[in-house]
Amino acid sequence: MDKTTQLLSQYDKESSFRTLEGKWAYIVSYIAIAFSIYQIYVSVFPPPPAQIQRSVHLAFALGLVYLLFPATRRGSRSSISYLDVMLSVLAAGSTLYWLFAFESLIGRIGNFTATDLAFGGVVIVLLLEATRRVVGFPIVIIALLFMSYALLGDEMPGFLKHRGVSLERLISHTYFTLEGILGTPLSVSSTFIFLFLLFGAFLEKTGVGSYFNDLALAVAGKRIGGPAKVAVFSSALQGTISGSSVANVVTSGSFTIPMMKRLGYKPEFAGGVEAASSTGGQIMPPIMGAAAFLMAEFTGISYWEIAKAAAVPAILYFAGIWMMVHFEAKRLGLRGLTKEELPDRKEVWKKSYLLLPILAIIGFLMSGVSPIRAALYAILCTILVGAFRKETRMSFKDILQALESGARTAVGVACATATAGIIVGVVTLTGVGLKFANGLVGFAGGIILLALFLTMISSILLGMGTPTTANYIITSTVAAPAIIALGAPVLSAHMFTFYFGIVADITPPVALAAFAASGIAGSGPMKTGIQSTKLAIAAFIIPYVFVLSPELLFIDATLGETLFAILTATIGMLGISAGLIGYWLRAMAWWERLWAIAAGLLLIIPGLITDTVGLGSLALIFGWQYAKLYKKDSQTGGIRVLEK
Repeated sequence: MDKTTQLLSQYDKESSFRTLEGKWAYIVSYIAIAFSIYQIYVSVFPPPPAQIQRSVHLAFALGLVYLLFPATRRGSRSSISYLDVMLSVLAAGSTLYWLFAFESLIGRIGNFTATDLAFGGVVIVLLLEATRRVVGFPIVIIALLFMSYALLGDEMPGFLKHRGVSLERLISHTYFTLEGILGTPLSVSSTFIFLFLLFGAFLEKTGVGSYFNDLALAVAGKRIGGPAKVAVFSSALQGTISGSSVANVVTSGSFTIPMMKRLGYKPEFAGGVEAASSTGGQIMPPIMGAAAFLMAEFTGISYWEIAKAAAVPAILYFAGIWMMVHFEAKRLGLRGLTKEELPDRKEVWKKSYLLLPILAIIGFLMSGVSPIRAALYAILCTILVGAFRKETRMSFKDILQALESGARTAVGVACATATAGIIVGVVTLTGVGLKFANGLVGFAGGIILLALFLTMISSILLGMGTPTTANYIITSTVAAPAIIALGAPVLSAHMFTFYFGIVADITPPVALAAFAASGIAGSGPMKTGIQSTKLAIAAFIIPYVFVLSPELLFIDATLGETLFAILTATIGMLGISAGLIGYWLRAMAWWERLWAIAAGLLLIIPGLITDTVGLGSLALIFGWQYAKLYKKDSQTGGIRVLEK
């Protein structure tokens, strides 16, 4: 097992699958390909009733999980035990109970039999075990806590107390309604998310992943501190097709982190750059780690409006990281990469046609095409674009492998969203979301900044160790109502919790993306986590602006007001970046750093007074830096020389 595969297996549960040979490899491939074909079919033709469509989707996913993922890390990676085969059949068969008993189940809604409840109970247990295998313990523990809360509600303290729910009621609500396992999260998984993951698999087959790295080298490699800027640029691109911060870290970091270290960056800084950049890929439109589609369903706001609103914060996020790596390179006196270390620019630009499918999907979405149709058209576009050149042309075998790869990627999302559906079901059954919101607002005493801070902490804690889709479902269900209760726009509240759920990937102590980067960099995990948190400072600041002044999300603002807010926020990130690194035109004293950070914060907060004071303060710092950096030396004839 190479180092990349080992790191993925260690930090990304979804990559810790069996590598099978012989008949089982063929069986798993056939099932995965059938999964993709089924999803394409129900996207093109009128789908069956929601209960059947979603249960078949989940049945495919559960069946594959038990065949692909061993029960423990020590389990065999080359063979499948008879127990796992039995569990695979039992999980898929139990989930298909809806398919075979649809008419009778619909006829006795609210009056379920012991057989119904037995099947529902088996599905819940096997779903939680499958989720543990493919995603990990955190989301399973959260789901179990919510289920315990539902059952033991009459024993809860204070505002969390409720009448309690019987086990029969919990099972029936969880599996036999569209408010639990088969609810909105799984609905989105079985439609939008699957097709976009399949689109990503087809893109990978054309070589677009490696092309992103070459393009980043061509664009940013020669600049000061080139490798770090390559990491920022390539991770932003990878985020358009990747649904995992950890996978992004390991994929692009395996070549950017060693380059950064060779150039002179400290190992923990190199790892932090890659972790922060890769995590930012999850907030980068158009896919946003597949959470954009869930957000559209939960908020009732169109997908395109969400993607448009998310673009500005994402650009500011990456701009902040870019500025910090630049100032760090200037502080250390680092160069860019040499011509010999870079790919041939002409060859890179010749392959720019590989970006056409991504541009096409954005164009489809802008023109009002539904996300499902846009994804289907983009897959066809990928096949056609790949045919331009022999090395990117997809054979029939490549298409089958892409279908298999897309299905394999989707099983983790399906399990995570189904398990998150249990949490959503408990929230609708007990009203705990509203209880939590009222309790949090009450604890904050109506002070909005304190309430936002408490919501931020809650979102980070709830998001630790969970994949992007489940992360958003949990944080938006539990924490977002608190912000909405404060009078914030719905989109602002959901973006706030989404951002802080995502940065859990780089926030110690459970910073999976940072820990994966530290494994490549050979640095201390906690030091890498601290560096990545510092580099991602925009993600800790901008969400507050979503709520306090939502112009950055194009909410209640003209285009001119939004563009001005973007400009001032970008200048503000310049001040914050310089202050955090401690270098602008020259090394900064401690008071200069604090001054620059404060001025930057004022510029990020939209408002004439804050912008004026912030811009004036930064201008003064710049002038002070310029005056101290250069001085006239009479002995050199008035030529300005660098101050030692």
